[in-house]
Amino acid sequence: MNVVVIGAQWGDEGKGKIVDYLAADSQCIVRFSGGANAGHTIVSDGVQYALHLVPSGILHANNTVYLGAGMVIDPEALFKELAMLTEKGIAWEGRVFISDRAHLVLPRYRELDKVRDAARKRPIGTTGRGIGTTYALKSERDGIRLADLTWKVKMADLEEEDRAFLSPYVDRLLAMKVNLTTELWKQRGKKILFEGAQGALLDLDLGTYPYVSSGFSSSAGAAIGGCVGPRSIDRVLGVFKAYSTRVGNGPMPTEFCANSQSELYTFVRETGREYGVTTGRPRRCGYLDLVALRYACQSNSIDDLVLTHLDVYDTLDDIEACVAYNIRGVVTEEFPASIEDLEAAKPVLKHFRGWKTCLKECRSYDDLPEAARNYVDFIQDYTATRIGIISVGYERNDTFILNEVWKK
Repeated sequence: MNVVVIGAQWGDEGKGKIVDYLAADSQCIVRFSGGANAGHTIVSDGVQYALHLVPSGILHANNTVYLGAGMVIDPEALFKELAMLTEKGIAWEGRVFISDRAHLVLPRYRELDKVRDAARKRPIGTTGRGIGTTYALKSERDGIRLADLTWKVKMADLEEEDRAFLSPYVDRLLAMKVNLTTELWKQRGKKILFEGAQGALLDLDLGTYPYVSSGFSSSAGAAIGGCVGPRSIDRVLGVFKAYSTRVGNGPMPTEFCANSQSELYTFVRETGREYGVTTGRPRRCGYLDLVALRYACQSNSIDDLVLTHLDVYDTLDDIEACVAYNIRGVVTEEFPASIEDLEAAKPVLKHFRGWKTCLKECRSYDDLPEAARNYVDFIQDYTATRIGIISVGYERNDTFILNEVWKK
């Protein structure tokens, strides 16, 4: 059974933790998009792991993990990450493989990322990891893939500095190379997780273009970047927070006002630890945007939502969520493509009573206080999508399932 896990907001929703949690029952994990610009934080038995390229399920010895064809891989970052896992006692050798169709990130691409973004009239806010440049070269048919490392003509065409950079990594990378389509065909019938990067609202086509990532972060990207056909996908899970966050530039209709709502802004950011795993940048925070969330559900065929960070609201008397946009006097519940409309949008808010209870020990829907259940129920009704998993803390076990994942 093939289950896709994507972010249903602007990234940083807690996908890594959820993949790690579900990996206890899976056998394979495929990361299908993104690069070292993504960051997943996992806390297990009090130990924190910050992963950027390696799929989160690597912490479970029962899983083989694959870096998919839709990824762009910085060899230096990859082997630093693998060394970190070794230092923390995680045996990864023989369990980490790379699609031979995955593209490689070269050091000079990082500077090109920064230069190109600085030259824009409206900078996107790149992480400067070379991701956008690598994807751009890929689309221009000028990139270099893992399979190309044995292509003498292609290697000869590279800049001298590029060949010098790749030289110490070539043999190690080739030892991890696989034809991912063939591998997954052999693994058919097993429980396989497809792990996305960023979020649906940062997808190149479905997101808030041009303030998006360069790859496919939608559920459809799992088939392309995971080297399987679309009919091989059995279930799509969309992970979202009890509120909204965003990193970098671009519209965010429900963002808290830094002046009039500075106390709420600070509370959510600090309580939720809203700082980028990759860059350390503080994340922008705001009310849960149900208009955007419903759009993500509809455009990604999300079967079950996964609610994280619900515990961040434990101490608040009142909670609000956005149920519509007021755009220049016109109220709408549709998520517009126009950046001008999104920037002009003012959130129409619905009030909820806070639960004033610590949720950390909750292990079922019935354990939640009534006010928390009301919040959960409203989200399900508004999005017309059931919530299948809820997370109430950072530890792996601060999670409980409402609807069985591994059942067709």
